[in-house]
Amino acid sequence: MKSFFKFTILDKFILKQIIEVFVLGIVVFTSIIFASDTFISLIKQISTYGMSVHIAFMIILLNLPAVIVMTIPMSVLFSTVMTINKMCLQSEITILKACSISIKRISKPIFLFAILMAFLTFFINETIVPITTSQSKTLALYAIIQRNIPEGKRNFTIKELKEGNKLKRLFFVEKCEDKKFTNVSILDMSDEDKVQILQAKTGTSVVQGWQFENASVYTISKIGKTLNTSWIEKSILDFGTDIQSELNKKNDGSDYNIIQLLPYLKNNSNNNIDKLTKLNYQVCFWEKLALPLTSIAFVLLGIPLAITPPRVRHNRGFLFSIGVIFCYYIIRAFSLSLGYNATLPPFIAANLPVFILTVIGLLYFYRKSEKV
Repeated sequence: MKSFFKFTILDKFILKQIIEVFVLGIVVFTSIIFASDTFISLIKQISTYGMSVHIAFMIILLNLPAVIVMTIPMSVLFSTVMTINKMCLQSEITILKACSISIKRISKPIFLFAILMAFLTFFINETIVPITTSQSKTLALYAIIQRNIPEGKRNFTIKELKEGNKLKRLFFVEKCEDKKFTNVSILDMSDEDKVQILQAKTGTSVVQGWQFENASVYTISKIGKTLNTSWIEKSILDFGTDIQSELNKKNDGSDYNIIQLLPYLKNNSNNNIDKLTKLNYQVCFWEKLALPLTSIAFVLLGIPLAITPPRVRHNRGFLFSIGVIFCYYIIRAFSLSLGYNATLPPFIAANLPVFILTVIGLLYFYRKSEKV
């Protein structure tokens, strides 16, 4: 057992190349996921809800650990395939085989690295991701609800748009200091049949929206006829979201760790949640255990895929990596959806993709190790 964990010059050589490509893979795959999903969502929030740039940047940083957890297995596969494929093209695998060094022995540092990355994935997913995900949701909701009014700004307007980029509300504020507004006028066009104008001397930002005191409300029809005029001592203008209820919605379980999800595995638990939410929690629990194992399963399949015949003189590692990653995450998404719909039991839904990958990888790895 001690000899298994003893690193030779060969192990250090392979491990160095694996780590170099792994870091590159983390950067590339994280950038792709952010560019395709997170940035588009944040730009929409900035343009639609008036979220400030620095708040959006903070949300990006808070979402980073959750993305890295997904890109670690991808990068492990990418670094494995690229490294082994490069060694094949440079005839290093042939030379090592001639020195009676088997594929199983060459794979030892790669498997150790994959096991280490599995533990790292589990650690990040259980300690950092739940906290940052919860903080990201809280920050985004507060930013949308409270509108991120700049302190000390005077005579400014804010537009709130609805579907089709049509004007929903127009806000004019004379002054904002210490989250308190002075001389506020609001043009509300959310109702297609009428227009409301609210004017208030003072107001403040609360979790439910904007709260105004001693406000006058004028209701005008589309043809310009005054329908109603009223005076309200206290009025709260929300923006279509109840922040307290939103913060309590954890249906995907992403801001829970395994310890917090464990009570929901019991069918007779007395948690005050509906069956669908409880099912989602159960799938999330098993998925948190299955995800770290993906790195090891990827290595099992990646090593035999990367070993190319001697006559092949081009690097196929990148295409193999992309193909395996694409197929795996398609199967994973399909399997998890069956789990969320109660078509498959939560344990099977979460572990089925890893099981399929492991079986194929073991068979393929055994055949290649015997032939090469």
